[in-house]
Amino acid sequence: MTSFCRNSRLAAVHCGWRGLAGGVLDNALAAFADLPGQVIAWLGPCIGPERFEVGPEVRAAFMTRDAGAAACFAPQGRDKFLADLPALARRRLAAADVTQIFGNDGGAAWCTVQNATRYFSYRRDQKPLGATGRMAACIWRTGQ
Repeated sequence: MTSFCRNSRLAAVHCGWRGLAGGVLDNALAAFADLPGQVIAWLGPCIGPERFEVGPEVRAAFMTRDAGAAACFAPQGRDKFLADLPALARRRLAAADVTQIFGNDGGAAWCTVQNATRYFSYRRDQKPLGATGRMAACIWRTGQ
C-alpha cells in the first residue's frame, strides 16, 4: 500500500463561496508553506456550476483578488451568473502552487443539487423548518 502522506500534518477545510472568497483556503494553506510541492488537495461535493446562480456581488468578491476568476462565471442574463466553485477553488490552490488536486471536477456527479440520490442539499430540498440532512467527509492518518 502506497501512502500519500509524507508529513505528519493534515487539514480539513470547509468553505462556501464566502469563505473561499474571504481567504479560508488561503489561510489553511499558509500552514503548509514550508512544504512546497507536498500539499495534496481533495475537493468534495458542492453545488455545481450548472446550478449555482449568483449575483454580481459574488463575482466581484472573487475578481477583487483574481481578475482571472471571471472565467469561472457564466453570464445568465440580467445581473446573474452561474458560478463554478470547484474551478474557483482550483484557481486558489494553483495560486498557492498546489499541483496535486483531486476530487470534484465540476461534473454533475459531484453536484449536491443535481445528484439527489447521493447528496443532501438544502437548496434542492427546501424541507420544513427543523428538517435537515447530513453529509460528512473524513480525513485521517494511518501509521507511518
